[in-house]
Amino acid sequence: MSETKGVIGFIGTGVMGKSMAGHLLKEGYPVLVNTRTKEKAAELIKAGAVWKETIADLASSSDYILTMVGYPSDVEEIYLSETGILNSAKEGTYVIDMTTSKPSLAKEIFELAKQRHIFALDAPVSGGDIGAKEARLSIMAGGDQAAFEKCMPIFSVIGQNIVYQGEAGSGQHTKMCNQIAIAAGMIGVSEAIAYAEHAGLDPENVLKSISAGAAGSWSLSNLAPRMLKGDFEPGFYVKHFLKDMGIAIEEASHMKMETPGLSLAHSLYEELLEKGEGDSGTQALYKLWKS
Repeated sequence: MSETKGVIGFIGTGVMGKSMAGHLLKEGYPVLVNTRTKEKAAELIKAGAVWKETIADLASSSDYILTMVGYPSDVEEIYLSETGILNSAKEGTYVIDMTTSKPSLAKEIFELAKQRHIFALDAPVSGGDIGAKEARLSIMAGGDQAAFEKCMPIFSVIGQNIVYQGEAGSGQHTKMCNQIAIAAGMIGVSEAIAYAEHAGLDPENVLKSISAGAAGSWSLSNLAPRMLKGDFEPGFYVKHFLKDMGIAIEEASHMKMETPGLSLAHSLYEELLEKGEGDSGTQALYKLWKS
């Protein structure tokens, strides 16, 4: 059993959430789960997780609540509705939203949680399905530092690069920095592979040279090989990446900051969405050069 012996409630067992909750189970934590479709939690339930029919039931039965859902609207509903987390959790509960969401919403949740004597952290992650499966996610956290330190044993089960970024909303702002860097990088990776093919080179051989040099990146090493294999299954959905870029563009606008690279990436991914690729992985951007 882990040092932190409280019950963990986990909401959202999709591509990444399922692996994250699974690691917590293997570590010996009692895990309660809830997701929109119970079938998605079947493996976790078989492994020992306990299904809760409602968010309110899960929240009232948990000491720590982790959420990993799709959109800010989902986060708002899960946390702020009449039967949501903040109206159902016990005093002293730690609530950790790991969804990529709006910094302003993270701040709102933090303030309302504080009024109810609940500790809230915004702790989005990076690393995709591979990082989730291998328990080596990067976790960027905002909120009260003492609450962050209290939750560190939980974070250490699912991630490796775990950094406290500052006050509420700081985790989400840091994730926006991450997504901005990825957005421009994905254009570069896609164009590089397409260029190699147009030049008559063996793109897999090209990757051996450029992925180990100054051009090296996580996307080049992990997603370019998927592009070449025609594997466009989602480690991270196109539709969710578009959501993230939209948040970043909105936040940058509030700060009166121009983001031309991000805006270009956003427009290209919108084109991809219009082609019916919303449920594909972000590496499907490569299809714009292949079509």
